[in-house]
Amino acid sequence: MNDLSSFALAGGQLTLYLGLLLLCAWPLGGYLARVFDGRLPFGAGLEARVLRGCGVDPGEEMGWVRYALAVLLFNALGFVAVFALQLLQGGLPLNPEGFGAMSWDSAVNTAVSFVTNTNWQGYGGESTMSYLTQMLALAVQNFLSAATGLAVVVALIRGLARHSARTIGNFWVDVSRGTVYVLLPLSVIVALLLAGGGVIQNLDGYRAVPLMEPVTFSQPKVDTAGQPLLGADGKPAQEEVTTQEQRLPMGPVASQEAIKMLGTNGGGFFNANSAHPYENPTPFTNLVEMLAIFLIPAALCFTFGQMVGDRRQGWTVLAAMTVLFVVAVAAVTVAESQTPGYLTAQGATAAGNLEGKEVRFGINASALFAAITTAASCGAVNAMHDSLTPLGGLVPMLLMQLGEVVFGGVGSGLYGMLVFAILAVFLAGLMVGRTPEYLGKKIEAREMKLVAIAILVTPLLVLAGSALAVMAEAGRAGILNPGAHGFSEVLYALSSAANNNGSAFAGLSANTPFWNLLTAAAMALGRFGVILPVLAVAGSLAAKKRLKEGAGTLPTHGPLFVVLLCATVLIVGALTYLPSLALGPIVEHLILFPAR
Repeated sequence: MNDLSSFALAGGQLTLYLGLLLLCAWPLGGYLARVFDGRLPFGAGLEARVLRGCGVDPGEEMGWVRYALAVLLFNALGFVAVFALQLLQGGLPLNPEGFGAMSWDSAVNTAVSFVTNTNWQGYGGESTMSYLTQMLALAVQNFLSAATGLAVVVALIRGLARHSARTIGNFWVDVSRGTVYVLLPLSVIVALLLAGGGVIQNLDGYRAVPLMEPVTFSQPKVDTAGQPLLGADGKPAQEEVTTQEQRLPMGPVASQEAIKMLGTNGGGFFNANSAHPYENPTPFTNLVEMLAIFLIPAALCFTFGQMVGDRRQGWTVLAAMTVLFVVAVAAVTVAESQTPGYLTAQGATAAGNLEGKEVRFGINASALFAAITTAASCGAVNAMHDSLTPLGGLVPMLLMQLGEVVFGGVGSGLYGMLVFAILAVFLAGLMVGRTPEYLGKKIEAREMKLVAIAILVTPLLVLAGSALAVMAEAGRAGILNPGAHGFSEVLYALSSAANNNGSAFAGLSANTPFWNLLTAAAMALGRFGVILPVLAVAGSLAAKKRLKEGAGTLPTHGPLFVVLLCATVLIVGALTYLPSLALGPIVEHLILFPAR
């Protein structure tokens, strides 16, 4: 297949994907607006009774401070539950392989990871976690972390829609509605589609199957808790193992896979994630998973337009996200269509970079999945991102570094993009000498300080964390590849953690106390360091009066604002990260693809 026909096929695939996404997201957006406005499809009386039984008055709303404290308390309880289950799993049921407790630092990292909707995994799920831990800790937290994001974005939308108000909703009501009326029913539908497509769903014990001939391979040495042992050089020690059988892991995969994608969580039941044939066996399941990742983030754009009373606002935000996403997909596809010289030197004849990709998906579907999962803060992967070409790996890295606002995570993508929209109208106001307004709300010094904090907290964590990792001996010990690529792995890891994505380049031994604690801190601060100023902005805007549009009001809908919003996102990202990207993927590209 020549390059022209390959790109035409990729373009057709992208067009089909976006068409199906729009077809599904449009009605879902209206449904979400009705749910969070209190127009429930069923069970309104039961919901009120359950909430009152838990000590919550569903009719009482909260100011932004109380709302933020409720968010922190809810997620702190989630952390304790996930942490405890990991340490106690050895004595609990539904553990057919008899897995013991995880090490304390890995348990801390995993608990923070799943609470913050990051799902960074420094372990192999099929060799570490019992079925009970997978279901009761990880899968449950997949629902609750996504519901937290939904609650926060709805609070911000209320702040924009209301005027002269002191409240932005009730967190306990919002998080329960997001779970019961949105995430649970959608997860049942997606789980049935995946199970019907071949994704496994059982509670069987692992199965041993004989191999045709013995296989010898190297693997990291581990202790009784499954943690890697370090050699004298500080790097993971290796051992040669010969086996005549293979153990095939089983488990309740389809149910966890559904919320993993819908909640933009991304943590795989298996270490190979969505490249594993039990998680993602066919092109059909691959399409279902890709649609599930963007479904709620895209639908929330329509929800936003309806709740603020101007559907054009939702279309504008969706258009900006789509433009940035299409450019990213094109860039990854073109980059992966180039065959690296080191592959041709070793006799590779296939056109394009097939290294690290599943043949059942190929280059185009792998490139599309890589862009989707890093545009959304999902982190699921159906190919090895470490094997992407340097520029092919740069694009997913940059999508995370933009703040996960190109569709982004459930709730977090939209509230991140609305933060950039406020910044865009502020910059436009400076250019024309007028006080900026967004949706009739005057943007003043307080809002801009909070916006600056929300935008700058993750770059600070990424750049400072990367610097610390390459300076500290414990950090460098985890880098298994030399030079620019090793730095790219570090930069990718911190970008993923701080922006709550969870995907990773391979080649970084991150399951050590140093890396577990560093990434845990980045994940927690990256999540709540953005949520708190966003809620403060919501409270500040809700209290403001609504101004009438005047002759000098900047229209925040239409092509002009789409261009301004895209430019604001790209300029902030480029100015912040370009120097660090130049030290990693850009240098590596110049080495592997020298000018002729």
